[in-house]
Amino acid sequence: MKNKDTTAVDPEIKKFSTFAGVFTPCIMTIIGVVIFLRAGFVVGHAGIFQALAILCIAKVITTLTGLSVSAIATNTEVKGGGVYYLISRSIGPEFGGAIAITIFLSQSLSISFYIIGFSEALVLTFPEFSAYFDIVAYAIFAVMTFFAFKGASMLIKAQYVIMVIMALSIASFLIGAVMNFDMQVFTENMAGSGDGKYTFWILFAIYFPAVTGILAGVNMSGELKNPARSIPVGMLSAIFVGFLIYAAQMLLVGGSITRETLTANSYEGLRGLWPLITTVLVVAGVLSSTLSSALATVLGAPRVMQALAQDKLLKPVNMFAKMTPQGEPRRALILTLIISFAVIFYACRGGGGGSALNMVASITSMFFLWTYGIINLAAFMESFSRNPSFRPRFKFFHWSAALIGAIASFAVTLLINIQAALLAAVICTGLFFYVRKYVMSASFGDARRGFYYSRTRNNLLTLSSFPVHAKNWRPTIVAFSSDPGRRLHLAKYADWLSSGSGILTIAAMMKGEFTEMADRRTETLVTFDDFLSENRIRAFPEVLVTPDLSTGISHFLQAHSIGPIKPNLAMFGWSSDPDRAGAFMDCIQTAASLNMSIALIYGKTLPAPKERSKSRVIDIWWRGMHNGSLMVILAYLLSLNSDWTGAKIRILRMAYTPEEVKEAKEELEKMIIAARMDATIEVVLSDDTFPNMLRKHSGESTVVFLGFSADANADPIQFQENYTKMLDGMPTTIMIQSTGEADLLS
Repeated sequence: MKNKDTTAVDPEIKKFSTFAGVFTPCIMTIIGVVIFLRAGFVVGHAGIFQALAILCIAKVITTLTGLSVSAIATNTEVKGGGVYYLISRSIGPEFGGAIAITIFLSQSLSISFYIIGFSEALVLTFPEFSAYFDIVAYAIFAVMTFFAFKGASMLIKAQYVIMVIMALSIASFLIGAVMNFDMQVFTENMAGSGDGKYTFWILFAIYFPAVTGILAGVNMSGELKNPARSIPVGMLSAIFVGFLIYAAQMLLVGGSITRETLTANSYEGLRGLWPLITTVLVVAGVLSSTLSSALATVLGAPRVMQALAQDKLLKPVNMFAKMTPQGEPRRALILTLIISFAVIFYACRGGGGGSALNMVASITSMFFLWTYGIINLAAFMESFSRNPSFRPRFKFFHWSAALIGAIASFAVTLLINIQAALLAAVICTGLFFYVRKYVMSASFGDARRGFYYSRTRNNLLTLSSFPVHAKNWRPTIVAFSSDPGRRLHLAKYADWLSSGSGILTIAAMMKGEFTEMADRRTETLVTFDDFLSENRIRAFPEVLVTPDLSTGISHFLQAHSIGPIKPNLAMFGWSSDPDRAGAFMDCIQTAASLNMSIALIYGKTLPAPKERSKSRVIDIWWRGMHNGSLMVILAYLLSLNSDWTGAKIRILRMAYTPEEVKEAKEELEKMIIAARMDATIEVVLSDDTFPNMLRKHSGESTVVFLGFSADANADPIQFQENYTKMLDGMPTTIMIQSTGEADLLS
């Protein structure tokens, strides 16, 4: 027997129009339980003026969010998954995965919110059922489950009937409010109750679920005929219609029902506006609206989880990718219902009623506000970064609106309840890091790269206008290696010397013709990148194919720059091969001619990993300020690394008379104080040769810095032999030739 579940989209899946697929789910969720059970309550406690302020703030947030969603939805092909799909394709799979789980949980909570609201309305209407609050809630849950398993088509059809009932119900109490409107009651209700029981922001949290239905239609994105058109038109229309209805209710109900009735039982107040008609229609409206909101939400929540699973970002949720031949996310639906039932069960254990509804409303509001904040942030990043691919067909959008929407969403969470907001932030952040840790290889062309690219471009242009100053010197290093895998010491020391303060490029040189080695170069670059990652070396890898190594290095050093970011320090591994002495000297002279400082690494050892960093010694042999400044700066940068924390820096200098010792020590101490450095000064009195003193005093050190000067007319072989003989048997030695650009005293 064939398995009826499949991840493929079947031709039988029905596609919905703007009205059926977006406007109807949105407006049926917006005009839900709050309009009957909590809008009057908010007016009674806050007063008409503050209630309208609450409505306007809430609508500003959802309208700005709607504009952001519209911009993103008209900028890319929209598939199943609604907001999750839009976010993951905008600011990345980590954000998308985290927000998908947040949306899924908030909408699962919303279902329980609507069912609890239905039960409260029924008990208020028929007090004889008050002892059976939990049974009513479970029964409604069962009815909703039945419709949910019938599929989206059945739910959409059911909503048409419910929408007609709701329209008649709303019209009935608005007409009743007009008939009973009293200017004195209106004036008395303009200000708040003043009892201090509910603050402005607590009432905002209770009321905010009234406007959270804007995503109900968006989450149907995979089943829309034309999502790029339907989402903006249907969603923004629902927001506007919802605002008109809620504003009319606040103004008219505020002038027709006394404060005592609004605060005590606003639902009964609505029923009494036009007793012969309103009682029946309001009861029918509140029961149908709460059920319809639950049905609309149960359409969207499973589809978000299914879309996340189909992207295969998280193994734990991949099982929810399956769907029926009609496109129904059956497995994700079952999970949604389990979560909703658990919340209903918990609320019913507490006795149900108004307190349960307020509690779930506040929690739901917090999650939705975070969702809206991240949606606006995504749109802001896409637009503000001037990403060339961000060309939405929806023209009523600007990045400033998205930024305001994001700030407003996050700020309101803090104003409602700072502890709950921080808890929600921790949960969302935890979800983000969880997803980032377990996310599989996925790239949707998200906006972060465009955002950083834009900022980098602008910063480079700004940087190019600033004059170069020694005080701002940072190492921009290019380290050369024919085989990085065999020269870990070179890459590691280059990384340590950049110390997070500079930029490091490690270039691997391949001898040959590019046309013959293009494929091998690509493979080498991948291997090179893996090598750097495995060894935690923060560098940009480059592979250059060149017929001649010295010519290739010359070309690389001349061309390797982006605007004002040019290499100022070239690093080479030491070569002891006499046959390569000439090419080695050519590379040094090329770098010097391009006004670059030079570092030559002699030795291939690294400090023992188990060796305590505090026992490490960094020696600097001082033979003048020209090279000495750069050596001290590099030694200091080396000591900043976690692997070298606490390492001792020694500055050593040879002197041949006691007078020279005193003079040299005083000069070096003044220099160290002026340079704000923590280093030990040692002036060595001896008439022995420098190579012997070097071995005697630094033979057991961890690393040694030594200045050198390579004259353009020097014999390459003699230069190589002299330093090889002097440094043979020494610990790793870094020889420095400075341009003088780095000034220790600046």
